[in-house]
Amino acid sequence: QVQLVESGGGLVQAGGSLRLSCGASGRTFSAYYMGWFRQAPGKEREFVAAISFRGASTYYTDSVKGRFTISRDNAKNTVYLQMNSLKPEDTAVYYCAAEKFPVGVPLSPGDFGSWGQGTQVTVSS
Repeated sequence: QVQLVESGGGLVQAGGSLRLSCGASGRTFSAYYMGWFRQAPGKEREFVAAISFRGASTYYTDSVKGRFTISRDNAKNTVYLQMNSLKPEDTAVYYCAAEKFPVGVPLSPGDFGSWGQGTQVTVSS
């Protein structure tokens, strides 16, 4: 099972940008489908973005399309989430997730088997 560690969260004003990083342990990072999820207080964890094994395919929830970009560097065992034009409603704990044997395109929390501990993103108005 891969170990994941997120970084890059923080406090930013509305309209600002942050880049989240998620580092993974092990030598087979390219064998994992990667995703970003977020969870706001009192809400369920929700899908944000996902990227295929070699980065050829990316998926986004509608609310972040055009503002967020997911990418990966398999040589560095790292997946990124570039977040631009941030809004107060983007405030949440952001989690990195990995799945080695996805069934179809994994877009739900239950589709991922490995999780990081999360990083807080707070967007002030």
